[in-house]
Amino acid sequence: MEFFKKTLDPVIALVAISILDIFLFVIVGAWTVGGGETMMTGLAAKAILGSDIEKIPFWNLVFPPTFGYWKIYISLGMLFGAFVSAVISKEFYLRVPKHLSEWVMITIGGLMMGIGIRLAFVCNISTFLGLTPQMNLGGYLAVTGIIAGAWVGSLIYKKVLGV
Repeated sequence: MEFFKKTLDPVIALVAISILDIFLFVIVGAWTVGGGETMMTGLAAKAILGSDIEKIPFWNLVFPPTFGYWKIYISLGMLFGAFVSAVISKEFYLRVPKHLSEWVMITIGGLMMGIGIRLAFVCNISTFLGLTPQMNLGGYLAVTGIIAGAWVGSLIYKKVLGV
């Protein structure tokens, strides 16, 4: 378990990510727009709305909810892997926002990220691991936007909470 307590050399980590990225691309092709998360949202909506979900064109014609969509399991696997890694490294803790303003900012930020993914038609993970290694200008623009958004968001967060 000592492996999880120390930081990897960035060069080794980047080489490992690059090799794994090549295998991912060869095996499954290009990563697409937050498909796993979108499908999980559709399944949740279907559980709540039942057959009424078929009245919404996106869920009926474009992206019909099904448990057979393989990207759900990649998304759940990433979440599970991050959880296990945090627990093993003893860096896992739950933090529940204490102020309504935090909940509002979290909700607005999440909605903006979801809208951004749909508008850009690219997944943030594929941007970092797929488009930038391919020297794709769109990937570099997206990464720049992600970094700028995180920076501005953190400034707003600090100002609102007085941190």
